[in-house]
Amino acid sequence: MALHTFRPRIVDALRDYNHSRALADLGAGVTVGVVALPLAMAFAIASGLPPQAGLWTAIIGGFLVALLGGTSVQIGGPAGAFIVIVYGIVERYGVANLLISTACAGVLLFALGLLRLGNLVRFVPVSIVIGFTNGIAVLIAVSQLKDFLGLQIAKMPGNFFSQLDVMAQHAGTVNPYALGLGATCLAGLFLWPRLFMHNAPVLRMPGGYSVRSFARIPAPVVALISLTAFSHFMGYPVETLGTRFGGIPQSLPVFALPEFSWDTVRLLVAPTITIALLGAIESLLCARVADQLNTDPHIRKHDPNQELMAQGLANFVVPFFGGMPVTGTIARTVTNLRAGATSPVAGIVHAATLAVIVLAAAPLALHIPLAVLAGILLHVAWNMGEWHEFARLRKFSHHYRLLLLGTFFLTVVFDLTVAVQVGLVLACVLFVRRMGELFRAESEVLPDAVVPTLAWRLHGVLFFGATSKIDPLVNAIEAAPQGVQVLLDASDLFALDTTGLEALEQILKAAERQAGRLVLQGAQAQPASLMERSGFNARLAAQSARTQPYAAANPQEYGPSSGETPG
Repeated sequence: MALHTFRPRIVDALRDYNHSRALADLGAGVTVGVVALPLAMAFAIASGLPPQAGLWTAIIGGFLVALLGGTSVQIGGPAGAFIVIVYGIVERYGVANLLISTACAGVLLFALGLLRLGNLVRFVPVSIVIGFTNGIAVLIAVSQLKDFLGLQIAKMPGNFFSQLDVMAQHAGTVNPYALGLGATCLAGLFLWPRLFMHNAPVLRMPGGYSVRSFARIPAPVVALISLTAFSHFMGYPVETLGTRFGGIPQSLPVFALPEFSWDTVRLLVAPTITIALLGAIESLLCARVADQLNTDPHIRKHDPNQELMAQGLANFVVPFFGGMPVTGTIARTVTNLRAGATSPVAGIVHAATLAVIVLAAAPLALHIPLAVLAGILLHVAWNMGEWHEFARLRKFSHHYRLLLLGTFFLTVVFDLTVAVQVGLVLACVLFVRRMGELFRAESEVLPDAVVPTLAWRLHGVLFFGATSKIDPLVNAIEAAPQGVQVLLDASDLFALDTTGLEALEQILKAAERQAGRLVLQGAQAQPASLMERSGFNARLAAQSARTQPYAAANPQEYGPSSGETPG
């Protein structure tokens, strides 16, 4: 297998780069950098990590994904889909082992891209993707209720039902100030984009400004700044970044190697595969969304293998600075694209913008209420879920419903690893069943046949999942009189596997036991090749030769030659 050539998209994107594109990338990068600020902090906190872990993941990971990736506008960083996974790993294995798992997942992602396996991610059925995406959205929402309501809970468990039980036990500790801030934040996030609508009312302000003009500022940024200032000046007794984490360090992260041993790596196989699999699915799904939304001729379709290699390098490097898993982020990528980005330069500017904000304004983060960040994440969870798919389930097959709902409930009740593993196995089983149902053997009537003749036309794919449909043919041959002639028309048989070939062998042996012969006509390329390589054609020809003397001596029974060619 040829290895993929490492060639970042930025190399080609800068060939015809000009001043106008540079200005567009600069504006888009600054915009998405501002948007990423509250999201990066919120994702880290919800994952059980300090806010700076999310911020430096967005900065370092976003820079590496933009610089080395296979897309033009993708923004890398922490993602909502990882909240539940990271929180579970931290609860079970600790932060140090999360860093090791993330680095190992980076190696795995790089290997997938290097071996040109990026397209394999597309083999994950859309029903599974929708199922675990909606499941993760539910888990994110439940995990944020503690801070949204201001509940006095020292530490939240990682299990879904345990979280509900603990919150029910502490329902009497609701903080009305936190609830008010969180509800206002959530309502504002839903209302703010509506100010873009042409028919929305325009509120005039002194200086000629209007509310619709301010609507161009990202909603999470407006919510974060306005509600933080309001809460601080009103002196509301709510938990903030400062009271829980002591704020955000106003300095560069320290490079540190986590303790590493092969014994530890062996224990972390499951979380490593989970991080790698989810990272690959999320990043390539994000790249495909960007391709579909793109109308700029300068932006080429993504290279999935190069993107996986870049994601791998980012995930390998970020843990050394205390970061969390990196992947493509759909919301920020779409924001980047709609803000006018034309190349990976916008992603680099996004990382630089975020770094400047963190280093210059870190002390101001002390007063950010956690209820506001919870409101932002509840909005993310709502937008993340494809809830309309539940209403559309009645339009699809039972297989589709089983996969989607099964993956959804397994994600919520157990975890993403179990959900994806069971979902993929179930998808394979259902696919085999469906393909087996499509195969059929139709009986044909030959009115001119002189001798006892059984004829069938084979349709579809004869493989291990469909061989049970050959049993009636064998039974019919064994019940036929001696000297029966069996005709199989394989012109509509598109594919054959070794188990299917064994089924044909059973038909051949049944015909031999009845002193008859098997004639197989019209085999297509793949079945004919397998029958030739396995020696089936030779056995078929030998049987025909054995019955030929009897046919020549009794032409009144076999009638004129049909001109068939075995195999």
